[in-house]
Amino acid sequence: MKNKKTYIEKLVEQGEHQTLDFKFEISDSKKIARTLSAFSNTAGGSILIGVKDNGVIAGIRSDEEIHMLQAAAEMYCQPKVILKFTEFEVLGKTVLEATVPKNTEALVSAPDKNGDYKIYVRRHDQNILANGIYIQTWKLKKQENPVHIYFSNNEKSLLELLREHHSMSFSQLKKHLKLTSNKLTKLIVDFILVDILTLKITEKGYFYQLNSHYVNEDDTNRLMEKNDFSSNKL
Repeated sequence: MKNKKTYIEKLVEQGEHQTLDFKFEISDSKKIARTLSAFSNTAGGSILIGVKDNGVIAGIRSDEEIHMLQAAAEMYCQPKVILKFTEFEVLGKTVLEATVPKNTEALVSAPDKNGDYKIYVRRHDQNILANGIYIQTWKLKKQENPVHIYFSNNEKSLLELLREHHSMSFSQLKKHLKLTSNKLTKLIVDFILVDILTLKITEKGYFYQLNSHYVNEDDTNRLMEKNDFSSNKL
């Protein structure tokens, strides 16, 4: 057992964030599996067990904490998550750190409250359901197939809208552009793949905005003057 009081105290001082989560105890393997999924699909992270949400170090109660985490990682995460466990003594109490690696090979799913397997992502200190565009874009990036965009009125209207409003949700774009969900999804996914659009995840949902290279009106106009755009030209 390692005595790393300073290390743990520095982590606790940070508070919960994108790559750090506190758990007083692990009482539900399915619930903690959602946190493992979110960390795996974002940037990895650490879970400190035996630490309350307010940062008070209470210590773990038993070895059952490790068993619950292992069950979450192996039984309720698809694919399985490989955890690294380290115990620390802090003020006479044991704190367990479970390190979750980022999975670059596959998106990890975990059961929701109804038992249906869903993909989660991490935003600040929250686990958020991944939407269809996030999942589709991730898979297509993995395939590394070339993307070709022809600038019709739909593509140009999308760029003009985002230049004017900066950031918009899927429903807002659909309302303005009057496109079917499938057509708008393909439009957004293609633009993300060629780095014209970026996807912004917030606690309020998913929003889409122009890449910083195209926020300027002149740059956007030059882009739209092209008849087509391909990822091969990047």
